[in-house]
Amino acid sequence: MGSKLFGVSNLSHSLIIRLMDQEDIHKVSSIHQKVFLRQMHSEKWIESNFNAFPRFLIYVAQIKESVIAYIIWNQKSGFRPEVVLELEQIAVLNEYQGQGVGKTIIEASLPILKTQLAQHGSVLKHIMISTRADNNAQKLYADVLGAKIEATISNLYSADEVIMVARDV
Repeated sequence: MGSKLFGVSNLSHSLIIRLMDQEDIHKVSSIHQKVFLRQMHSEKWIESNFNAFPRFLIYVAQIKESVIAYIIWNQKSGFRPEVVLELEQIAVLNEYQGQGVGKTIIEASLPILKTQLAQHGSVLKHIMISTRADNNAQKLYADVLGAKIEATISNLYSADEVIMVARDV
């Protein structure tokens, strides 16, 4: 898969969105460790997800040589003709948050992902997202994907968790 260039108005350089490769594991692990403070063993977590390709599809956002964000998409319930995809995790380095990077990595990775699914005879049906009930990113998921809250699970991880679904994406 080739790299894609995308402009983000608040950034001074072009943002490249591309499929993660082996050399990115340490960089992505560093972002994971900085953004998800309650989670442990960042390198093991990222490497195990990377090694589960194509079930897990990880894309990175970079400026020049610096990886500043990543997104993990997860195919749910087997390889199917109509895929239910989970937005498993998205992380943007703190200094780039609020500048459109999260929106861009979601929007830019989806067409690449859809092409990849089509190569295996599949199409995207729905997107599922699980996130804390107090996570402000719910607005991002609603605005960019059209996701709506379908359920709330009390005290699942560190707080209440909502399940959001974007249908017929």
